[in-house]
Amino acid sequence: MSTIKDVAERAGVALGTASRVLSGSAQTSPESRARVLAAAAELNYVRNGTARALRRSRTEVLGLLVSDIRNPFFSELAHAAESEAMRRGYAVLLANANEDAAQADEYLRIFATQRIDGLLLSPQGPVSPQLESLVASKLPIVLLNRSLDGLDAPLFSTDNAQGVALVLDWLQVRGHTEVAFIGGPTAFSTAAERRAAYLAGRESHGISLDDLLIDEGDFLADGAEAAMLRVLDRGKRPTAVFGVNEPTTLGAVRGLRRRLGVVEAARVEVISFDDVDWFELATPPISAVRIGAAEIGRLGVAGLLDLIEGRPVGSQRVATSLVDRTLS
Repeated sequence: MSTIKDVAERAGVALGTASRVLSGSAQTSPESRARVLAAAAELNYVRNGTARALRRSRTEVLGLLVSDIRNPFFSELAHAAESEAMRRGYAVLLANANEDAAQADEYLRIFATQRIDGLLLSPQGPVSPQLESLVASKLPIVLLNRSLDGLDAPLFSTDNAQGVALVLDWLQVRGHTEVAFIGGPTAFSTAAERRAAYLAGRESHGISLDDLLIDEGDFLADGAEAAMLRVLDRGKRPTAVFGVNEPTTLGAVRGLRRRLGVVEAARVEVISFDDVDWFELATPPISAVRIGAAEIGRLGVAGLLDLIEGRPVGSQRVATSLVDRTLS
């Protein structure tokens, strides 16, 4: 089996140069990089990752635990995070918590056995003993989109207050006063922040303070549908509905159609926190707050790698924008 020394000799470069090229470092000239890669291909060189990890006490593998991979937000985030990690020479082990704390803990246990270099985490609830164990091991951790009481880690997240402000302005411009708010579990920081921002701003935007128009789902479509039905079964007929994420919005639309029928449901304007492609195909089209999921994923990876290298890292909120489909 060819060694890195063989590759360096074939390429006519120093051993250190060959090592930097094959480890993905950018600190080499294009000419040297081309010669080393050509030599590696000719010799069928395969890097011994296990030996390299033992020498460096690194595996160059990151763990990524997302809340629900079916949610387009987390799919986009994961895709961007994986691409950024690969660009920087790291592989990613992706796990899906399925919005379930027990499943999240099981994946955290598995990550602990895989000697990952760092963890990108979208948490499911309070700090668990398994997560405490990882923290105690000094594993570098960054949080994605959800903060977690009791865990001092950098957070890369949506600017929830700014996004809700865009929704409130849109509702006011559209003349809505009877608005149904379908939220998510307030144990999650995203749901709690969006609910708090909505409640704080609705009066100043001329929106009804009737709490019978407010209900809570589970961040999934079925739970949101049940919440929408509860609002309607209280005798409330909102002129608009605000869903706090894409699955919640989908569930709310299903609830409207199930109880009111397709024609009457279409008379209720819907706006969502989080935008997906199918919203433009709905009848009527659904306006939405667009979240920078990909940017959050990329920033999370960059922040985690800085932590791994011992550099200070601060939290960052990503601004949102509004896609107003009433204008199209």
